Amino acid sequence: MSHKSLFHLDKNHHYLNCSFLSPLLKSVEEAGIRGIRMKRTPWQVTPDDFFTDSDRVRKLFGELIHAPDPESVAIMPSVSYGMGTVAANLPDQKNGKIVVAHEQFPSNIYPWERVCDDRGWELVAVSPRDPVNQRGKSWNQHMLDSIDEKTVLVALANVHWADGTRFDVESIGEKARANGAFFVIDGTQSVGAMPFDVQTVKPDALICAGYKWLFGPYGITLGYFGKRLQTGVPLEEGWITRRNSHDFSGLVNYKDEYEKGAVRFDMGERSNFVTLPMMAAALEQVLEWTPEKIQSYCDELCRNYISEWRNHGFRIEDREWRGAHMFGIRIPDDASIELLKERLRDQNVHVSVRGTAVRVAPHLYNDKEDINALHKVLMGIIP
Repeated sequence: MSHKSLFHLDKNHHYLNCSFLSPLLKSVEEAGIRGIRMKRTPWQVTPDDFFTDSDRVRKLFGELIHAPDPESVAIMPSVSYGMGTVAANLPDQKNGKIVVAHEQFPSNIYPWERVCDDRGWELVAVSPRDPVNQRGKSWNQHMLDSIDEKTVLVALANVHWADGTRFDVESIGEKARANGAFFVIDGTQSVGAMPFDVQTVKPDALICAGYKWLFGPYGITLGYFGKRLQTGVPLEEGWITRRNSHDFSGLVNYKDEYEKGAVRFDMGERSNFVTLPMMAAALEQVLEWTPEKIQSYCDELCRNYISEWRNHGFRIEDREWRGAHMFGIRIPDDASIELLKERLRDQNVHVSVRGTAVRVAPHLYNDKEDINALHKVLMGIIP
């Protein structure tokens, strides 16, 4: 059953693009409005209000990813901020290398380019060995083969942002740990829609932008940091991340000690009275839905269509190597990508073109009518 009624969605538009930007839940919108109205009466804001929503968001996100404790979660403004935090805490050694997936999102590339330039390390971007047949399987194997004793860091997403190719993060993480390397995951395109357990995968960091599959506002990113990084140096030296910061009367009694765990990595002015309540409301809804249910619904919604598209020459990753919530469709060689874009626009079908793939990203607010609208467009470009 579709959950479209929880959103303000136009029935004349078929929005299959949650990987670009999630629509706004009514409950999240209401939380933001309540936060805005708080500013009308600032005398009612108490010191506790600077901590309550932060603690709530930490707890909810921790539940979603099965974190051992809420203090292992940091509240940040962006994925690049989270990756920059990791980059600032990598060991300085000679002859190192960083392993990434080919054409992964820039926020998970630029920090590593800087580190490699500064330290003379090698940045290895791993492509699928066979880009057509068993693409996902060959890509995963190539990732594993690229990790060795020189590897300082492995950084990737557990599903590729351009086409949803799924990486076996448990096996890749195990290989990274066996070689003493840090393992960092960009969970932006998966966490919230796919089950993820940090205690099973054991990443050193998991960084997730909040405005896609977590259904939160733009400008909040949530990050899990494992034990190896929790004693690291933050990018900012804020007052609220220090011990006893709850005591406003004692803030001039400066503290060298940080708060427990990953809280030291929080951004300045994290206690946003508008966006944090929105993030909390969004996480509550995602937890109620459950990632397992989201995967199951999306799989059932698209499975038969995917089989038919393949029969007509469209190339789609094997089910084992893609997420049900996000997958790439590569059009037949004799079909026109420009005609496809035109037909999508004319029929109000909203997907993304990323690289050589048409990225389709359904969710619980979609129904058969939405998928059928995409189907008609795809069938209409076959010569």
